[in-house]
Amino acid sequence: MAASLVRLCVRGGLRSRAALPPGVRSLCSPPEESGLESRYKEHPWEYLSSEEYLERYEQRCVWTGYRRNHKGPIPPQKTRKTCIRGGKVCGNPCPICRDQNLGVDYRNVKLLQQFICPHTGVVYDPTRTGVCMKQHKRLVKAITEAEDHGLLPVMIQNKDITLGDYSRTHSAVAQTPPPPPGPWYSWYEWQEPSEKDVTKLQKLYKPYWKQMRGEQ
Repeated sequence: MAASLVRLCVRGGLRSRAALPPGVRSLCSPPEESGLESRYKEHPWEYLSSEEYLERYEQRCVWTGYRRNHKGPIPPQKTRKTCIRGGKVCGNPCPICRDQNLGVDYRNVKLLQQFICPHTGVVYDPTRTGVCMKQHKRLVKAITEAEDHGLLPVMIQNKDITLGDYSRTHSAVAQTPPPPPGPWYSWYEWQEPSEKDVTKLQKLYKPYWKQMRGEQ
């Protein structure tokens, strides 16, 4: 009976919670209204080692076996933006939004490792895990912070560096030619101007010379 009431509450949002018992009403409430997450709010990693978590998920990931309700045989290419809008829980919430005890935190390493590929270190796409885009962004941010704090290993692609690519004996490196004798350019050394150019400049700057002499 309680399971059917919870299912009805999740489908209909918060409109039917007023007629439910207090225990069932708290299960249908969003995380900010219910008091179920208060036990693990400060220490969300303790929930993954509790008997309640082992009884519900056993040794599987929290997103294993999750399937979002959709029309037709082809699943949607993108997950929903968020599962809780205006205090109302949508039908079939994502694996993180459906369990209020799962806290996305950079210290909750056991939860973050379930969304990382163990072979490549890449975060799983939300279309595979089924989490909404809001929770996916929180996961990516928490994983980045955990890597910065050294709680999660960072996988870097190994690249072999050969000394031939950085040596002077490489075929693409040519011998530097010797410098030419004398200056590189003809205008590097002083060249005496012609008398015609000197006379032309003297006529051009003659009034300025008189003005400067008068000021002195």
